Amino acid sequence: MNLAIGVVDVAVLVTYLIATILFGLWLGRGQRDLSSYLLGDRNLPWWAILISIVSTETSAATFLSVPGLAFKANGGDMRFLQLAAGYIVGRLLIVRILLPLYFKGQLFTAYEVLNQRFGVATKQAASIVFLIPRNLSDGLRLFLLAIVLEEVVGLPLPACVVIMGIAVTLYTLFGGMKSVIWNDCVQFAIYVLGGVVAAAILLSVKLPGGWGQFVDFATQHGKLRVCEFTFDLKENLTFWSGLVGGMFLTLGTHGTDQMMVQRYLCARSRGDAGLALALSGLVVFVQFAFFLFIGILLACFYNEVQPQTFAKTDRVFAVFIVNELPKNVGLVGLVLAAVFSAAMSTSLNSSAACVVNDLVLPRKQARGDGFSEAEQFRLTKLLIIAFGAVQIALGIGAKFVSGTVVDNALAIAGFSAGLLLGLFFLGIFTRVKQASALSGLFGGLLVLTAAKFLPALAPWVPVLAWPWFPVLGVTATMASGLAHHYVVGKEDQN
Repeated sequence: MNLAIGVVDVAVLVTYLIATILFGLWLGRGQRDLSSYLLGDRNLPWWAILISIVSTETSAATFLSVPGLAFKANGGDMRFLQLAAGYIVGRLLIVRILLPLYFKGQLFTAYEVLNQRFGVATKQAASIVFLIPRNLSDGLRLFLLAIVLEEVVGLPLPACVVIMGIAVTLYTLFGGMKSVIWNDCVQFAIYVLGGVVAAAILLSVKLPGGWGQFVDFATQHGKLRVCEFTFDLKENLTFWSGLVGGMFLTLGTHGTDQMMVQRYLCARSRGDAGLALALSGLVVFVQFAFFLFIGILLACFYNEVQPQTFAKTDRVFAVFIVNELPKNVGLVGLVLAAVFSAAMSTSLNSSAACVVNDLVLPRKQARGDGFSEAEQFRLTKLLIIAFGAVQIALGIGAKFVSGTVVDNALAIAGFSAGLLLGLFFLGIFTRVKQASALSGLFGGLLVLTAAKFLPALAPWVPVLAWPWFPVLGVTATMASGLAHHYVVGKEDQN
């Protein structure tokens, strides 16, 4: 092991990681039923839900990869904020259209709504569509976290993924959803503080010309550009892909994704959940702007003060933290704890809830087998461990993924978001039955798969930027479902 930081910094970092696990143990005391373990007794304050939403969706992708988007020599600027504008619009639509559905009855997962509308097969299909992309995305989060640990301690990347994966799994296992949400709040505070400290040091110490040098560099290199009004379906960062694609992406990820819906169900009321969700869009916008600002500061530093090139922009901020911040005074340890905080929001609890409530329980009920709450509780904990192992394996394999991690994570999210949102829209806005809903899901999957992979096999097929995947997914799913409904005619009544 070859430490790149001082003993004091290591002590700060290790203390944080141990405290996280102990905090989970303390919060988990006395939890003996699924309602407390999976939904925090449905009694958490709106502001904690808000912070948990923000911490969950941005996390390590914001802290490490978003600065890299502004750092890039070609096209690095503030245009990512166009996507955040779409996020705000999408959240307001969720509060109006989807949120009321989740507060009818005592639901444990988002997909129980589809069971009520269509039937158990649709619920199970939607749950699987959630599980696969969500765990892929969280594997990428672990990879980002391991990049930093690799820089700090010099251990091989796979070992770093395993260490952090075990830490995330343990605090989720011990504390349940209450631990996840309150840890999200602590993590949010730490990673924002870490970002502020890093930005302050860049401006006041690392850039000799301070604010003036930053403004001159940003202006000269076009780093302050926010809007791009060109309409091009191949471009990720345009006003139209950001507003429309971002709106549909957040409708899917925040309106139909169990990891987010589970947080709303922890709120004391539908009004509290709506307030948390609506305000989270504004917080995310400000947060994106701040971390893009850090990316421009880093670009200025590594271009004008200490010239250096990077093969992957995801590593820029991590390298700066380890190599440029004052060592052995606790500051590096604090900012590294912020990085780890930004990656430790987890979907393990939500994934386990989906398997137990959407996949296992219906099969047990159909066969007439007993499945007590104590058995469900034990299975939930075993599944958290299993999904933790899966995400560790995915994190180890993520080094072979090309492009920035934030782009890959959002592309994966967009793939599933469109399919799930299309299913929910079929249920809300049409009268189709289960067979048409499943046909729509299959049709949407085929169209998205073709849009994603055909351009690489057939150059004549146009490339589609990832923000348009949710739009295409919704459209294809609804069109396929409606086509089946009207072509096939009268369906079964399942």
